[in-house]
Amino acid sequence: MRRQSRLNVLTITGLTFILFSITSAALMFLSLKKNIVGNTKINNPSNRLVFTAIKPAMAYTSTRMPTIFVPHGGGPLPVLGDPTHASLNKFLKSVHTLVPKPKAIVVATAHWEEQVPTISSADKHKLLYDYYGFPAESYSLKYDAPGSSIIAKKIQQLYKSKGLESKMDEQRGWDHGTFIPMMLMFPEANIPVVQISMVHGLDAATHIKMGEALSPLRDEGVLIIGSGMSFHNMGVFHQNWDTPGNKLNSHPSKAFDDYLQEACVNSTGVERAEKLMKWANAPGGKMSHPREEHLVPLFVVAGAALEDPGKVAYSNPIMGAQISSWVFGDGATNARKTGASASQL
Repeated sequence: MRRQSRLNVLTITGLTFILFSITSAALMFLSLKKNIVGNTKINNPSNRLVFTAIKPAMAYTSTRMPTIFVPHGGGPLPVLGDPTHASLNKFLKSVHTLVPKPKAIVVATAHWEEQVPTISSADKHKLLYDYYGFPAESYSLKYDAPGSSIIAKKIQQLYKSKGLESKMDEQRGWDHGTFIPMMLMFPEANIPVVQISMVHGLDAATHIKMGEALSPLRDEGVLIIGSGMSFHNMGVFHQNWDTPGNKLNSHPSKAFDDYLQEACVNSTGVERAEKLMKWANAPGGKMSHPREEHLVPLFVVAGAALEDPGKVAYSNPIMGAQISSWVFGDGATNARKTGASASQL
């Protein structure tokens, strides 16, 4: 009897242990399954384990870069300390505070026109001193930032996706529409730069479309800059249009600047594009731009901004005319699923 009782106790104990073990294993399995499927953390007294290899990794979270139109001033004057460009010099030096640090920069310059959109595609570019009659030091300025053939190819693919034929150019140097503002905005010269051309004919709709094509680059850390002038009439610069108590109000640049402010700040998307395309009929439009090559880079960055709102970044008299800059978008964090990370550019 005593032996039988002992066997019964052992049997019950063994069965209890087996049942406990099965229950514990089941609970652990369910817990692990929940954490793996949810890709969440599991608490552990000595460590915190993360099961991240079970599911495909999510694409990176990027910062959507703004786009910006900047005045590049008269030739090399902004970097030479010319007093007429003092406020512009100060503004360009502050641009880095308006935008997150870019991984790369695309500059649409007013000083390059081709039959089709053309892209500087070398990994190193010389400078093109495309101005005349300035001090000797103006022709030895340096800006040694790298180019990027990889980003150039990506731009060509984006143009193609919008039905835009384009070409690469490894030979042409960066003109002063690129290197002058870049020397002040990003003087370290350690960010890759790709310069893009305007298209002969200077059609506003074409350049807005070019900007729309470039827009995806913003989600990869690329800053898109339009370099031109909101007013560019060489026959009117330095003329005295001021009257006592009515500073610049009678200048053609003021009326046109007001129109651009309305278009860039109070409109977005299609409405903004339509207003910009009607620039020639705006008050002071043709007087401000007898030829619109210095206005067209604004169309590119406005197109790249899509529905993002604009705001005034700078507005001051330069050489007797009202000159302005606009930034579109605020660089707010934008989580997106993409097929590539900015590190692959």
